[in-house]
Amino acid sequence: MKIVIIGAGPGGYETALLAAKRGVEVVLIEAGHVGGTCLNEGCIPTKSFCKNAEVIDSLREAETFGITGLSYDFDFKAVTARKNAVVEQLRGGVEGLLGHKLITLVRGKASFKDAHTVVVTRTSTTVIPSEAEGRVEESTEYTADYIIIATGSVSASLPIPGADLPGILTSKEILDLEDVPKRLCVIGGGVIGLEFASVFRSFGSEVTVLEYFKDILPRFDSDLSKRLKQSLGKRGIEICTQAQVTGITTVIPSEAEGSSVIPSEAEGRVEESPCYRVTYIRKGKEETVEADKVLMAVGRKANVGSLNLADAGIEFTPRGIVANDRTMQTNVPHIYAIGDVNGKMMLAHAATFQGIVALDHIMGIENEIDLSVMPAAVFTSPEAASVGMTEDECKEAGIPVKCLKSFFRANGKAVTMGETDGFCKLIVAAEPKEGCVSPFAPGRILGCHLYGPHASDIVQEACALISRNATLKQFESIIHTHPTLTEVLQSAVHG
Repeated sequence: MKIVIIGAGPGGYETALLAAKRGVEVVLIEAGHVGGTCLNEGCIPTKSFCKNAEVIDSLREAETFGITGLSYDFDFKAVTARKNAVVEQLRGGVEGLLGHKLITLVRGKASFKDAHTVVVTRTSTTVIPSEAEGRVEESTEYTADYIIIATGSVSASLPIPGADLPGILTSKEILDLEDVPKRLCVIGGGVIGLEFASVFRSFGSEVTVLEYFKDILPRFDSDLSKRLKQSLGKRGIEICTQAQVTGITTVIPSEAEGSSVIPSEAEGRVEESPCYRVTYIRKGKEETVEADKVLMAVGRKANVGSLNLADAGIEFTPRGIVANDRTMQTNVPHIYAIGDVNGKMMLAHAATFQGIVALDHIMGIENEIDLSVMPAAVFTSPEAASVGMTEDECKEAGIPVKCLKSFFRANGKAVTMGETDGFCKLIVAAEPKEGCVSPFAPGRILGCHLYGPHASDIVQEACALISRNATLKQFESIIHTHPTLTEVLQSAVHG
């Protein structure tokens, strides 16, 4: 058996390694760096920034822990250098793993010639005696028994005037800034936007977030979203929801609102770098916000542009490649689509486990993976995390539930850490009213939503229980170490 995998992000390279471990020959095609968006311009570099932000916040609060007279400088160039070193270290580790004898790593851009043939195009530079340099495209064709598409996603943008201005950043460009902007406007209050808003607020930026929907984190539990919004607001992050951004223009700083430049001194000034004016409509009124940098964080879209999917007969929509929920097969049975490219759940760990599902299906192996139980985390300060159904989803589906809550301010470990802002919310199936039918037995745990210190770690316990259809009674019997943050789950269970 031979498998061609297009894309060496978490979904692609993890699937390649597992296939090779099982004795399957793999051709892994990658146009850029191995590790994909996650390792190179997503999960890993942003978490490196998050750690720097955490250290800075701790230094600011040092007096609370009896440390006085502290003096320090903030070197942003050192922050980005550390981030780059982390990425390079992990990328090198992945490249080392891909040296497996059954894996052939091919560098180049892949496209379908037909449903059974993938063409890889590479651009090489050759010296032409009579000229300077010439670029030559070389192409190679690959065929296999099965093909897995794992090309990931790219940043999306709003179709508004000014969105393509040179200084408008995506989640990729903001990672390579040379300086911390004094004012940062983030368009989009989803996971990406909020993480950068939180980080750059810690770095010292004045941050404004503009979100189109009525709540930040639209796909999360609304109770969690509202409480996290309040928490971020207390940190000085201005969040405007129900804000429809209509355009972006450039302005000279001395002409901007609130400029400190005195008119009589403006003449003869050296050329100034432009800042940006973002216009949006909120509650029927046009408003503006000015910033030195603007981050476009309105989500991501499937990376299918150069694949020639139509030539292979693969069905796709603006959301991504259409793939079976249980097998990851496309409408062409021997071709599979995993990760961001299928638009189901744009998370690195989702891509990894979808790859396992696809490979198991190819090899006829049964597994117990439930892709509907997919944890998600937001690495703001404080963190937020979620798994399973939300209260709103249950209401829309007519599922009777009860919500159990606890708060970090009552957690001993959180108090000792000085991080008491946060709450935990468990969604539990309730006894249906007379005449109603619920698909879940009373007491079954359906969801967990929390924000607070180490929420991304705590949610995993709930994820394990939900994936095994655990009940509240079973959860009650689990002993938790004291004092630990995970006791916030136990407190919610016991009410």
